[in-house]
Amino acid sequence: MFDDVAARYDVTNDVLAFGQTRAWRKATVRALEPGQGDVILDLAAGTGSSTVPFGDAGAFAVPCDFSLGMLSEGRRRLPTLPFVAGDALHLPFADGTFDAVTMSFGLRNVVDTEGALREMWRVTRPGGRLVICEFSQPSHELLRTVYLEYLMKFLPQVANKVASNPEAYVYLAESIREWPDQEALSHIIQRAGWVDVQWRNLSGGIVALHRAVRL
Repeated sequence: MFDDVAARYDVTNDVLAFGQTRAWRKATVRALEPGQGDVILDLAAGTGSSTVPFGDAGAFAVPCDFSLGMLSEGRRRLPTLPFVAGDALHLPFADGTFDAVTMSFGLRNVVDTEGALREMWRVTRPGGRLVICEFSQPSHELLRTVYLEYLMKFLPQVANKVASNPEAYVYLAESIREWPDQEALSHIIQRAGWVDVQWRNLSGGIVALHRAVRL
C-alpha cells in the first residue's frame, strides 16, 4: 500500500493535515532532544523527510522503513541519507545500537504494537530515549466529533483529488479511528519495558507525543 503512495506521500500528508505536519515534526525533534553525535533511529521514516531535522541538529540519523517504494523515493530525493529496509518487529540492528529511537505516524500500522515497542527498546542503549508521534484522540468532545466526521467522510474525498492511491487513505482513516487513546498507549509503552512515560497533545489531541526512557 505505501509503495503505491510514495511519490506523492509528503505532499498529500501536508494537504490532508492542513499544513500541520511541519509543526508536528518540529515538536517531535524537540521532544527527542537530539545531541551532537547522537545516533538516532527514525522508524517509518518513509522518504526521509522526518529524518532530515535530526541530522540538522547534529545527530547521525538512520531512516528505516518497511516499504521499498518509500525507500526508493527517499534515496532519489535524499541520496546522502543511510536508508535501511527493516521490519519494526524484527529490526536489523544489534542490541543497544541507538541513543534514541523515534517513530512518527507509523506505529498504528504495525500488527503488534507492544512487540514493536519491545524491539525499539532492544536496539536502544540504557538511558536512551523513545519518542512516538502518532494520531490520537482529541480531548474536546466537539473537536473529536468534527475530527471523526472529517476522517471518515472528507479525508477520502480530499485524498481522491491529491493522492496517487486514494484507497490507501480510507484504510488510514479507519486505522486512526481505531487507535488507542493517549493514556492507553502510555500503558502499552510501559508494558514494553520503557519507563518515565509521558505524553502531551498537539493540535488539541489530534496528534500526541509520547516520550519514554530505557533503563
